[in-house]
Amino acid sequence: MNKCPYRYYPTILVTLPTTRLVQSNLAVLIILWFSAPIYAQNIDVWLGTAKTGIYHSTLNIESGKLSNPTLASETSGAGFLAMHPNGQILYSTNRENDGSVTAFSIINSDPAKAPHLKQLQSIPTGDGGAACVAIDKLGKVLMSAQYRGGSTSTYRLKPNGDLLSRAANIGHGKGSGINAKRQASAHPHWVGTSPDNQYLLVPDLGTDQVFQYQLNTDSGEISLQSKISLPPGSGPRHMKFHPTGNYAFVLNELTLTITVFRYDQSSGRFQEIQNIETLPANLKDRHLNSAAEIRVHPNGKFVYSSNRGHDSISVFKFSPEKNKLEFVERESVRGSWPRNFNLEPSGKWLLAAGQHSNTLAVFEIDQDSGELTYARQIVNLPAPICVLFQNE
Repeated sequence: MNKCPYRYYPTILVTLPTTRLVQSNLAVLIILWFSAPIYAQNIDVWLGTAKTGIYHSTLNIESGKLSNPTLASETSGAGFLAMHPNGQILYSTNRENDGSVTAFSIINSDPAKAPHLKQLQSIPTGDGGAACVAIDKLGKVLMSAQYRGGSTSTYRLKPNGDLLSRAANIGHGKGSGINAKRQASAHPHWVGTSPDNQYLLVPDLGTDQVFQYQLNTDSGEISLQSKISLPPGSGPRHMKFHPTGNYAFVLNELTLTITVFRYDQSSGRFQEIQNIETLPANLKDRHLNSAAEIRVHPNGKFVYSSNRGHDSISVFKFSPEKNKLEFVERESVRGSWPRNFNLEPSGKWLLAAGQHSNTLAVFEIDQDSGELTYARQIVNLPAPICVLFQNE
C-alpha cells in the first residue's frame, strides 16, 4: 500500500485534435503534465463507531465532497482509532476479552475499490475497555487510557507495526471527588506524547490532573514524572500541542473550558497561562452540555473545540505574542452530540461527527480568520465517535 494517505484519480484524454500545430502544443502540455508532481485530490478518512465497526470514506480536498462511508471491518467497540507512521497498520479500541487494543492491516489491492481491514493481533488492556488509543511518534509504542478502570497501558510494537506485548498498566488512584457523580474515581480519557516524544500525557477527568509519564520507547515502560493540576472540578478530557511544541491546550469536559499551558521542552515543565470558556454561562445552563474534542490548526493560529448538547464547534484564534486564546465564533455541527471531529491535514476542511444523529458533516476553514462555513456536504453512518486521517 502507498504510505501517502492521499489517492489520485487521473483524467483520461480520449480525443486529440488533428492539426499539426495543436498536436505539437498538446505534446508539450502532455510532457509537462506527466513530468510535474501529481497532487492527490482524495484523502482517506477512517471512522470509528460505537456500533458496527470501522468505516472508510474519502474526502475530496478540492471540493470538500465526502464519499459514502463503507464498512471496512466489523468489530465491537472501535470507538477510537490510531495509525502507525508507516500508514499500513490501523489500531482501535475493542470490547473483546473485557477490553483490548487491536491491530488491523489496511488492504488496498484494488485502487478502484474502497480499502478494507484485516484483523491482526489483539491484546487485553489489563483493566477493561479503553477510551482512547494512540501511538508514539517513532511507531514503537502503542498506548491506551482506560476510563472506567482508571489506568494507562502501553504495548510494544514490532518494527512493522504488529502488536507484540503489553508493557505496562498503571492505575491512577482516587478521583478528586469535586463532582460527586463524575469524579469519585480516576477516569483517564486521552493519551498522547509530547512533541519531543519523551513524555506520555494522560488527562484524567476524575482526578483533575494530567499524568505525565517518562516514556521508554525501547521497552514500552513508563514511569510517573509529574501530575499537572487543573482547576478543581474541571474534568480534563483531551489535550493537544501547538505546532511549535511550546504550548499545550487541555479541554475540560465538565466546566467546558480550555486551559492553556506554556510548555518548556528542555525541562518538560508546564506553566498554566489561561483558562477560557468554550460556552458562556447562559448557554451552559440551557443544555446538558459537555466538552468533547479539541484540535489545533496546522498553521497554529486557530484552536477548535466541540460542545455536546449545544452541538457546536467553538473557534478561537491563538496568538503566541499575547499568550492567549481569543474567541472567534461558534458553528453548529448540523448534527447531534459531536463527540469527535478532525481537521484535514492541510487545514482546509473540518469534519464533525454527530454521534447521536449518525452524521459526518464537512466545513470549510477560512485560512485568515479560522471561521467555519458549512460546505453542504453530509453523509450518514451509525454513531461515529472517531475521525482519523493519518497517524496522529
